[in-house]
Parts: sequence; C-alpha cells; structure tokens
Amino acid sequence: MLLIVAGCQRQPSDTTASGNSAAPAAPTSAPSLEQVRAIAKEAYIYGFPMVDSYRIQHSYFVDTANPEYKGAWNQVHNTARVYTPDDKAIQTPNSDTPYSQLGVDLRTEPLVITVPPVAKGRYFSAQFIDMYTYNFAYVGTRATGNDGGSFLLAGPGWKGETPPGIKDVIRSETELAFILFRTQLLGADDIDNVKKIQAGYKVQPLSAFLGTPAPPPAPAIDFIAPLTPEQQKTSPEFFAILNFLLQFAPTDPSEVALRERFASIGIEPGKPFDVASMPADRRQAIQQGMADAWKAFSDHKTNDIDTGKASSADSFGTREYLKNNYMERMSGAVLGIYGNSKDEALYPAYFVDSSGQKLDGRNRYTLRFAPGQLPPVDAFWSATMYELPSSLLVANPLDRYLINSAMLPSLQKDADGGITLYLQHESPGKARESNWLPAPAGPFLVAMRLYQPKAEALDGRWKAPALERTP
Repeated sequence: MLLIVAGCQRQPSDTTASGNSAAPAAPTSAPSLEQVRAIAKEAYIYGFPMVDSYRIQHSYFVDTANPEYKGAWNQVHNTARVYTPDDKAIQTPNSDTPYSQLGVDLRTEPLVITVPPVAKGRYFSAQFIDMYTYNFAYVGTRATGNDGGSFLLAGPGWKGETPPGIKDVIRSETELAFILFRTQLLGADDIDNVKKIQAGYKVQPLSAFLGTPAPPPAPAIDFIAPLTPEQQKTSPEFFAILNFLLQFAPTDPSEVALRERFASIGIEPGKPFDVASMPADRRQAIQQGMADAWKAFSDHKTNDIDTGKASSADSFGTREYLKNNYMERMSGAVLGIYGNSKDEALYPAYFVDSSGQKLDGRNRYTLRFAPGQLPPVDAFWSATMYELPSSLLVANPLDRYLINSAMLPSLQKDADGGITLYLQHESPGKARESNWLPAPAGPFLVAMRLYQPKAEALDGRWKAPALERTP
C-alpha cells in the first residue's frame, strides 16, 4: 500500500505462498516436523485473508451481541455516517464514503443486486469480494455507470440463463461472499442525500425477482467463533477456522497441488483440526510455521512495500490479476483488508518519512502538493490518519480523521498556490489548523486514497509527494 506502480495483467498458476512457482510436492508419507512447519507457513500465508475476513464478517452478520453487528445475511445494511474511532472491527476504514454492507450466502440460489440511479458527479461503488478476498467484480460509477440497474450474483454451482431485466451475471467462486457499497459524501450537509441513495440498494433472491417458487433452503451454518486479531497470529486454532471456511470454497484448478499439501497436515475443507490432542512437537512445528509466515510478511513489507517496490496496486484484484500470489494477498489483508482494485482506487501510503524513519505524532511532518500536483482523479482523493499498531482512526479535538478534495476550498494555500498539510499531534497553531491532520501521540500511518485514478496515477507519471519531518 505504498507508492504507485503500474500493475500488469497476470495469469494464475500454482505457487508457493511467497508467490514463487517452485512449489514442493505433497509428502508421500507422514510429513516430518520440518515439512509440517513449511506447509503450515504456506497455509497460513494462504489462509490469513480468509480467516481475518471471517472475523470481520462474523462480527457484522453473525454475532448479534457484537457492537459492530449489522444484521442478517442476504440483506443490505446501511451505515448512514462516515466511520470514526469508535468503529474497531475493520482496520484502515475510510471516512469518506458511508458504507453499506451485504453478507452473501449463495448456497440456495443466486441473488439479484439492484442499485438506483445516482446523480452524475457523485461516486458510488459496490465491491464484490469472495472468501479469498479477491475483488471479483464491481458495480458503480466507474464499472457500470450511474444509471442504476439489476445484476445477478450466482455461486459456483449455479447453471442457468440470464433472466429478463438483468444487466449482467456476476459469478462468485465461493459460496459465501461480501459486497461493500461506498457512497460518496459531498459534505456534512449531504448526509440525507446519501441516505436516499443507500435506501435504493436492494437485494432479492432470484426466485423473488422472477416471482417463482423458492427452492428448498440450504442447511443452516453452524458458525464457529472467530479468533481475536492477536490470537490469529499465534494460535493453531487458526487452522480450525480455515478448515471451516474451505468447505465453502471449491478448489480452483490452479490450486489442486496446493490443497493436497495442506491436506497432508490436516488442513482440509470441513474437517476438524484437533489442536488439543496434537503432540507437543507437532503443535510447536505449526506455531513455528505461523511465526515464519509473519517473518516473511515483515521482510516483504520492509524490502518491497516500505521501499516503494510494491504498492496497493499489487495486493488487490481478481485471482487472475494476482496470479495466486498469496503473499501479496496477505499483505493487502494485513495492511488494508477489502482494499479496492487499482482501477477503482489507489492507496499511496506512508509508513516512513522521506528519510526512511517510522512516523510518530510527537514529531512534526508536512505533506506538500506543489501547484498542479494534487492527486489526479476522476472522482475524489483523501489522506487519512491511522494510529498504530491498531490501524484505526485517531480521536482528536477537531474530530477530523482525514483531509480530502471536498475540503479544498477551506484549505490555506501556499504563496505559490500549492497546499501544505501539517501532520502532528499538537496543533500547528490557529493559523494553520485548517490544514492540520491530527496524529496520535505515537506511531501512525497515513493512507491516501485516489478514487477513479487517472492514467498518470496508474502509470506512475504522478507520484505521491514525500512526507517530510520538520524541526
């Protein structure tokens, strides 16, 4: 999620979790502890986005006692406000576009998703995310326009013809999925307009859309309890959750050998993963594999993301685009789960300053856009502050969590017409507070968002300015 680099279209292949093509064969006999450790590392990198996504969706659609609970599956749930520091289920949320959420269960029959006409000049999108966290489709301003319409979403086993009144058929390779709607808020006094648009987001079973009898419902799912973010890092129960999730994710042809390797250490769809009765040395090997996965992620972040060699453009997209690069997929989930594909949005992010030092709000920083160098977008841009290590929004005296393009008229300009933003914990002084993005009194990161980036952002001609530490 750092500086913008151009992505390229890639084709799927069976790879190791690090993205290399030299994948080991599944053991032909009981795997050694060394093999258990290596496969656990690979399976963890592969499975982290799925398990972390399940943690979020369990809080949204399953756990009615959770403060983040939205409502039942196969219903649209609107949040008619932007996110604040009180929203803690999902890391690096945006605070530009009120969200609507739809947890999707496609086991019984397809769903028809309907979006209303939206006035030109207002951005909206529906991001279709499968259980792997691949972005497999979009509906909205960029992808389908603002005229509205109905779209059929079908699961992996559905066979049928496109019904009348359907603009397009969208296929999910997993039986459970997630649709995240974003509706642009054009100012504090615009929220009623957003609510009207959100009220037009509809979902119906295909049978209801057609007025035909409904098929027998699929069996109820006995959802298992998720792990906390911290438990996910070290507990072998991680793989029990992964086994639970894999039963809703048919094996892709490119991953047959991969799944065979996983099965050799007990990672199989719908099977129990009995940690309690596991020999101590095997449990230790699995935990070592998990630690190895986090070390691999740390190396990837230090060597590729923090240096600008890799970016959000590499971490989000379809299976075909990501080419089964599981480290990139894990990176996207860790640093900003449910991030958009690069054509929809880019996320230049700041983890370090221009000298390579980690960011801390007790220092003072500036982010300056020279004249004519504001982020080039067809929709809008923003820069949002997050505290670390939680990657959540930062409470502050101004209740300001971002600076975005809608705020440009209120920002103070430099003498040459450029714009300088001030990022620090303490106020930069009343004269500069219009351009102040408050930071925590400790570590932080800043994520820019470019919605509908223009060609010069996608191909690298425009680059995000450096974040400079000031005395």
